[in-house]
Amino acid sequence: MGDTFIRHIELLGYEKRFFPSQHYVYMFLVKWNDLSEKLIYRRYTEIYEFHKALKEMFPIESGDINVESRIIPHLPAPKWFDGQRSTQNRQGTLAEYCHTLLNLPPKISHCLHVLSFFQVRHDDMKPVTDGQIKNPEVFYLTKDAKKSLTDITGPIVLQTYRAIADYEKSSTSEMALRAGDMVDVVEKGESGRWGHMTVGFGWGGGAYLEPMDGPDESEEPEPNYAGEQYLVLKSYTAVQEDELTLKEGDAIEVIHKLLDGWWVIRKDETTGYYPSMYLQRAGEANTPVKSELRNRSAPPRRSTIRNAKSIHKQSRRQISQETYRRNSKKYIQSRRNMRANFHNKANVIIESNEVENKPKAQPAVPPRPSKDLILSRCTESTRRKVL
Repeated sequence: MGDTFIRHIELLGYEKRFFPSQHYVYMFLVKWNDLSEKLIYRRYTEIYEFHKALKEMFPIESGDINVESRIIPHLPAPKWFDGQRSTQNRQGTLAEYCHTLLNLPPKISHCLHVLSFFQVRHDDMKPVTDGQIKNPEVFYLTKDAKKSLTDITGPIVLQTYRAIADYEKSSTSEMALRAGDMVDVVEKGESGRWGHMTVGFGWGGGAYLEPMDGPDESEEPEPNYAGEQYLVLKSYTAVQEDELTLKEGDAIEVIHKLLDGWWVIRKDETTGYYPSMYLQRAGEANTPVKSELRNRSAPPRRSTIRNAKSIHKQSRRQISQETYRRNSKKYIQSRRNMRANFHNKANVIIESNEVENKPKAQPAVPPRPSKDLILSRCTESTRRKVL
C-alpha cells in the first residue's frame, strides 16, 4: 500500500439496521487515488476506536506531549444511548473529521492504519441480515444538512450486555445475574453500579457485564494526565498490587475514570486504582448519595472476577500502571518546566524594571576655586567680580 492513498471521503448518511439488534451505521463513499469509489459502512463505536488507536500511534500530533502541537482533530466519545437523534446530529462532526483527517501530513493520512480502516470489508458488500426482520432504513445526508439538521427526538436504543459471571444481589433494588444472561443497560453509574433491565429493572455490578460488540468499553474516556482534584472520603487499604492505600482527607488527582467503578488516581508521582465511590471532587459539598455510597463495600474489578466466561477471543485492552506512571511523570515534569520558565521570565522582568527605575549617577561637582587662584589665573573681568 505504499503508493495507495485516499483522495476524498464523503459521508452519505446513515442506516438503521435491525439485526442482530437495532443499531445504526454511517455510510461513507471512499474515493481512492486509482479513481475507484467504494461504499463502506461503519458504526460510530468503530470510528471512535480507530480514532483512539490513531492518537496512540502519533502522540505528538495528538497533543499528548504538548497540547499546542495537536493537529489530529477531536472526536467526541460515543454516548451511552445510541439513538437516532445522536446518530443524526453527529453527521456534521464526522464529515468535518474526515475532511481534516485527509488534510493531515502524509505520514498520518497515508498510514496503514487509516487505509486499512477505510478499506472495503466483506460486511460492506454483503451486510448481515435476517429474512424475518424488516429491511434496513436509510437516511441520506442532504447538501445543506449541516445547517438544517433537525432536532427530532428519536427512539432510544439500549446497548445489550452479557454477564461474564454470576452476580448475587445484595439489596432489593439490585438484580441477580447468571453467567450468559443478556441485559439492556439503561444507566452506567460512576460508582460501578449499572442500571439494567430484562423483564424488570434493577441495579448490578458493571464489572460483571461485557458489551456484545467487543471486550472494550467504547464510552470510557481517555486518560487525562492533567488530573482532576479530588478528596478521599473514606480510607481504603490496597488488596491488589496496582491499588493505592489512602486515608480519609487525602488530596489526590484522578487521571482515568473507568466504568467499572475503579479509577486510576495519582498521589504525588504514584499512580494506582481506587474505588470511585470513596472519592469526591474538591470543592463539592457532600450529598446523601455520596454518604450512602461511602457505607458500601468497594465493588469488584473486572480484572479480579474469577471464571469470567467472555465470548470475545480478544481480551479487554488495559493500560498498565507503568504507562500511567510514565505519562504522569512526563506531564508533571513539563508542568514544572513551564512554572520554572514562568518564574525565570518574571525575575528577568523584575530585574530589568529595577535597572530602569534605578536613579542615574550625577556627575561630581568640582570645588569652588580659591580667591588667590582666581586672581592669578582668571581674566580681568572675573578678577573685578571677586575684588
